[in-house]
Amino acid sequence: MASRGQWIAVGVVLGVIGFGVGAALLLTPEITRIEPGTRAPDYEVLSVTGDDTVRVSDFRGEVVLLNVWATWCGPCEQEMPSMERLQREMGPQGLRVVAISVDQGDVKDVREWVAERNLSFTVLHDPSGRIQQVYQTTGVPESFVLDRRGVIVKKIIGATEWDHPAQKALFRRLLASE
Repeated sequence: MASRGQWIAVGVVLGVIGFGVGAALLLTPEITRIEPGTRAPDYEVLSVTGDDTVRVSDFRGEVVLLNVWATWCGPCEQEMPSMERLQREMGPQGLRVVAISVDQGDVKDVREWVAERNLSFTVLHDPSGRIQQVYQTTGVPESFVLDRRGVIVKKIIGATEWDHPAQKALFRRLLASE
């Protein structure tokens, strides 16, 4: 049978553990879910056209389709033509399509892939793939529609037809609002 001293020691140990867990929870910053209604996290990536960097916040004031993708991803390649058609149709009205590649290879490979498909929208490169953690993606492709204030209004996991009438209606509505 345990002595009274042993039970006191157990109580002290459990108290210290409980205090430590409580303190850790209070001191740990809150993790914000990246979902519709939240501001898109700012993030810096390389442009595939040069050695310059671009920040997501650089696009504030514009309606943005932000797409996370990779050259090796079949569904990514399937949705790229609809993104191109959307950019060509609605870009002049203020829509900005931005595709961020998470390919680990050289930016030259991504640049060639884009050129082979005659894509005219903004393509960036994040060889670290860290944007996937920052934006809490589950894979590629994954896309975020941002309003002019940089707030996420829609999140889509997987490929979609971006020039479908329902998608274009959303972009028209966002472009019409100031």
